[in-house]
Amino acid sequence: MRVLLVEDDPELASAVRDGLRNEHIDTVLATSFPSGYERAISDTYDVVVLDILLPGGTGFDLCAAVRQHGLTTPILMLTARDTVDDRVRGLNVGADDYLTKPFAFQELVARIRALARRRPILAPERYTVTDLTVDLVSRTVTRGTTAITLTAKEFALLECFITNLNRVIGGVG
Repeated sequence: MRVLLVEDDPELASAVRDGLRNEHIDTVLATSFPSGYERAISDTYDVVVLDILLPGGTGFDLCAAVRQHGLTTPILMLTARDTVDDRVRGLNVGADDYLTKPFAFQELVARIRALARRRPILAPERYTVTDLTVDLVSRTVTRGTTAITLTAKEFALLECFITNLNRVIGGVG
């Protein structure tokens, strides 16, 4: 699974990124409105986790902008803004979920996984390149009729490569 985390607080961003990586969730970090927008529209993620108070604009505006651009990736707002009006505004501009700070890390992970489970409706379940078939739902790989056994890390890498065909995959962070 691949997550875009748009968070400008370096300490929180680092803690969340490291925690998600420990949960085997590949996490790409953006620290401002412009970098968040660029990464969100130029790459593929299973979930976007978005703060509201960002350098260069608000998370509300960023959410609306990427939705207007056509992004269908699930978005989770993660913010200290906790009024009903803020939550409603976030959901109305296109967020799929809203979690307030402070938060329990295990709840964040559960919400990310729940949002990612809905994503297959929008993306193919199976990819085939020549005679290699990768099934993202059953997490199986075959070449022709031969099953290939992969570790979790190997499968995560293959999933990243197969879902980003013909794209340059850059470094994380």
